[in-house]
Amino acid sequence: MTETPLDSTTGLPVRLLHDRLLVREDADSERRSAAGIVIPATAQMGRRLHWAEAVGVGPLVRSVENGDRVLFDPEDKAEVEIQGRTYILLRERDIHAVAAKRVDNDGTGLYL
Repeated sequence: MTETPLDSTTGLPVRLLHDRLLVREDADSERRSAAGIVIPATAQMGRRLHWAEAVGVGPLVRSVENGDRVLFDPEDKAEVEIQGRTYILLRERDIHAVAAKRVDNDGTGLYL
């Protein structure tokens, strides 16, 4: 399981409110093509969504749990630094997809 981020001033665990998610973006900024060619992060290929790991969820979040990978639009993000690490704060409605072992393939999805 992922460790809970702590506030850098008080050292207390961060508790998210309402439908907020705290995620840590994947550190790998370079991508590889199917043939193994490295595509640098500076190469622009149109609008591209990013994956991140959820490290904190608010009490009203229904579709995401800590440790899930979520797909989001990087243009809709708000960054926050906690203990020297950069996290992204999102609303649940800004998440496009969830990748987790508990996700049911037969479900139709959750519409908010």
